[in-house]
Amino acid sequence: MDVKEQIRKAVEKITGDKALQEQFQKEPVKALESILGVDLPDDVINQVVQGVKAKLTADKVSDTVDALKGFLKK
Repeated sequence: MDVKEQIRKAVEKITGDKALQEQFQKEPVKALESILGVDLPDDVINQVVQGVKAKLTADKVSDTVDALKGFLKK
């Protein structure tokens, strides 16, 4: 199983669905298992959860930096 691909797939679905974002915040394992459609071993699902959290955080920081750059150019 390609963990990076599973993270990419999960991030793509979570960022496009507000209800899924809320579920991921409350119950990340259940949310990911429903997105991926499989019951993964704990060690794998924990890697995916951490990867998705890191990616979502990095994307938010990047969006904020881009917004600030746009603001400063005005």
